[in-house]
Amino acid sequence: MNFPKNHPDSALTILVECENRWRVYRRLQELGIPCWCTGYQPLQVQIESPLAIAQLWSVVKQVTMPRQHLVDWLEACRNMRAYHSPE
Repeated sequence: MNFPKNHPDSALTILVECENRWRVYRRLQELGIPCWCTGYQPLQVQIESPLAIAQLWSVVKQVTMPRQHLVDWLEACRNMRAYHSPE
């Protein structure tokens, strides 16, 4: 992998289809997650925390999954009962 000279060791290379790559890139930038991408190259993301991993997963899922799948997933989450431990 060829990284910029100031590239941290904690960067991941994310393979996302070209038309979705820039959407993911822009959203990660909005979230303050360091990432970079050059033309015709994979998106590279610097991961510094578990929160960044969760946000990356969420952004990629939102951009790449079919809308109906996301609607079904959200509906299942909404219908899930919260677990309460006995006191």
